[in-house]
Amino acid sequence: MMSDENTSYPVTGTHLKDWGHRPGKQFPALLARANEMRADGFGLMRIRQELEGEIPPAPVTMDLRAPGEVPFYENIDVGHPDEDDNLSKVRETMKALMRTPTIAAGAIMPDACPAGPVGTIPVGGVVAARNAIHPGMHSADICCSVMISDLGNADPKAVLDAAQSVTHFGPGGRPQGKRFTTSLNLMDAFRENPFLDNPKSLRMAQEHMGTQGDGNHFLFVGRSRKTGRTAIVTHHGSRGPGAVLYRHGLHVAEKFRKQLSPETAKQNAWIPADTEEGRDYWDALQLIRKWTKANHNAIHQATVEAARLGDVGERFWNEHNFVFKRGDIYYHGKGATPAWDGYASDATGLTLIPLNMSEPVLVVRGKDADHGLGFSPHGAGRNFSRSEHKRRMGSVTPEQMLKAETEGLDVRFHAGGVDASELPSSYKNADNVVAQIKSFDLAEIEDYIDPYGCIMAGDVPPFWLNKKKGRR
Repeated sequence: MMSDENTSYPVTGTHLKDWGHRPGKQFPALLARANEMRADGFGLMRIRQELEGEIPPAPVTMDLRAPGEVPFYENIDVGHPDEDDNLSKVRETMKALMRTPTIAAGAIMPDACPAGPVGTIPVGGVVAARNAIHPGMHSADICCSVMISDLGNADPKAVLDAAQSVTHFGPGGRPQGKRFTTSLNLMDAFRENPFLDNPKSLRMAQEHMGTQGDGNHFLFVGRSRKTGRTAIVTHHGSRGPGAVLYRHGLHVAEKFRKQLSPETAKQNAWIPADTEEGRDYWDALQLIRKWTKANHNAIHQATVEAARLGDVGERFWNEHNFVFKRGDIYYHGKGATPAWDGYASDATGLTLIPLNMSEPVLVVRGKDADHGLGFSPHGAGRNFSRSEHKRRMGSVTPEQMLKAETEGLDVRFHAGGVDASELPSSYKNADNVVAQIKSFDLAEIEDYIDPYGCIMAGDVPPFWLNKKKGRR
């Protein structure tokens, strides 16, 4: 340890660490105080003694909970060997997940399926945590959500044509000259938040407005079974800005994990909600939610204007990859939809559950069931992976499968070829999911939006492959 009392070299961060101080936001102020004393002629020993009161107590580490200590609710039935295998894997990952020391309760929905290494929250999973926000439990696609607009008696084909002319699927954002406007007030709010005030987030917030990405994101047009009116439904998340926030959140959570609970799996690291970082991250999530809602609104409004529609009715939305606060508990839904009144200031009491491109979108009213932790499903889910679905196709081509499974529907792949992994056969049986929603009393179905057609990205090469090609 350095202890030279006779020279005048400055106090450094190394000195502070040797004396027991932990690096953090307090370091600059501590160094300034130490070097003011140094300039006044104080030796290192005296400065060390003066600053000893500033050493924070060592954090108390939290052990993993004992296996089975915190059980979880199952809202899922098995009626097929594929479902049995799927549920077995979901149970395995939930049992490991529930050992995370912050978790107070958990539940799985009828659409549950694994989504990563054992111990990772599954799709269709809900976790309630005390004083903790777990970035890995809302996933990279923060605020993935669904919005519906009632378009009156509009011709569904005209709506789908108009939507295709204005939306954007595939990787990346819109090129200069074709971008949608992003609220200046929202951009200013991004700049005021330490998690969002970075060049990449700010750039993507502008470039990605009016885009839907790829994978299972879609734009769906159908008719209400109750009213006969045409409706448009969009499904996407927070795109680039959300992905950047997710990475920053994981980085901060990992620092806390090392201090507070080294035994906890990295994907389950958390940011304590009562810290400055926790408050900033919570605020960042709310801003990302505003951006995502604006993105949905932009695509819906652009479609209305492109189709020259005048008779436009109700519009509402709900998210299913997010963190919700109820009392002093933080509820993490990954592919699960809040089903209690007033979960957000703009909640209408109605939420949406898409099933697959050949089935209706359900309009439901949540039941706030205790055994669902107040949540309902977000969709149909999968019993096996995309790659396994392609393997099972055998010699059948994606085009042949599309024709067989969506006869009579107008299905368009906007940025690539037919994506077989998004066809109806890759998802759980829709009728079974609907039956389980009813049998577990998770939601009341108020309407069905029967499909006319939809737009998806299609079979798009991974973005990293395009980046590699660009380097050559």
